[in-house]
Amino acid sequence: MIENLALGAMFFGTLQDDRRSFELLDRFVDAGGVWIDTANCYAFWADPSGFGGQGEALLGRWLAARPGVRDRVRISTKVGCEPTVAGGFPDQVEGLSAGAIKNGIEGSLRRLGTDHVELYWAHKPDPHTPLAETVAAFDELVSAGTVGRLGCSNYPTWQLERARQLAAASGGTGFTAVQQHHTYLQPRPGTQPTVVHRFGVITDEVLHYAQHHPDLALWAYTPLLSGGYTRTDKPLAPEYDHPGTVRRLAALDEVASETGTNRNRVVLAWLVGGNPTVTPIVGVSSAEQLAEAIAGVSLELTAEQRARLDSAG
Repeated sequence: MIENLALGAMFFGTLQDDRRSFELLDRFVDAGGVWIDTANCYAFWADPSGFGGQGEALLGRWLAARPGVRDRVRISTKVGCEPTVAGGFPDQVEGLSAGAIKNGIEGSLRRLGTDHVELYWAHKPDPHTPLAETVAAFDELVSAGTVGRLGCSNYPTWQLERARQLAAASGGTGFTAVQQHHTYLQPRPGTQPTVVHRFGVITDEVLHYAQHHPDLALWAYTPLLSGGYTRTDKPLAPEYDHPGTVRRLAALDEVASETGTNRNRVVLAWLVGGNPTVTPIVGVSSAEQLAEAIAGVSLELTAEQRARLDSAG
C-alpha cells in the first residue's frame, strides 16, 4: 500500500539539509514510494529570510542529481500561503487570484526544475478573491498540461462543493482532492488542533462527502500528531485531554499488541484501509521513521480490529 503514502517534504532544505533529505528521498523511491508533497511556502517559518521555496528548490536539486527519477515520482505542491512580506503570515500572503496562481506555478516549476506537477493545491481559501476567478485560473493550468489534477486544502466543505459546481458549469476541471488534518484521535468537542487552519480538520461531514463522491481523494497531514502517539517527549496537545482519548489509545494498544507493531503503524493502517481510503502525508527525519511509515501503510487490519478501533471512544 506504499502507493497510498505521501512523503512530506516540508522541512527539506531548511531543518533537513541536502544530505539527509536526499537520503530519505532515495530510500522512499527505492521502496516503491511515488508521491512527494511540498508547497511553494515551505518552510518560510524555518528560514531566516521569512520566505519559502526551500523545499521545492531542494527537490529540484535532487531531481537534477538523479537522472530518470522524475518519471518514477509524482509531485504535489501548493499555492496560496507564501507571505508577501516577511512575518506577514497569515494575513499578508499571495492568495489565490489569477495572477498569484500563475506566478505561483511558474515559480514552483522553476525551483523544481520540471515542466509539470501531477497535483496542484489551493493551500487555503482566499477571502479576497472571487472563487470563480480561482477556479478558472486553476483550470487553465490543467488545460495547458502544466498540472495533472487539482486539490484544495483547509477548505470548508461548502466551498469545496461550490468550487466543483463552478468548474462543472464551465466545462472545466475542478478539485478532485482534499488535503486536511486527519488522525485516529479526536479533539475535545468545541476545540481543534492548535496547528490546524480553521477548516483544516477532516470532519465526519468531509468523510461523508468523500464517500458520496468517488472521484475525490483524501490526503491527511500530521496523521501521527508529530510523534504524540509514541514519544514521551512529544505530549499530546491539550485538546486531546478527554476520556475518549483514553479509550481510543487503549484500543490502539490492543491492536498494536495483536499485530506486533506500535501505535503509529496502526494509525497509518487505519487511515489507508478505511472507507474512504486516506493518503497520509508523513514528514520524517530519519531512515527509521521512514521505514516505520512504510510498514504502517503496509499493515492490514482485520475487519474486527477496524470495527473495534472505530467504535472506541
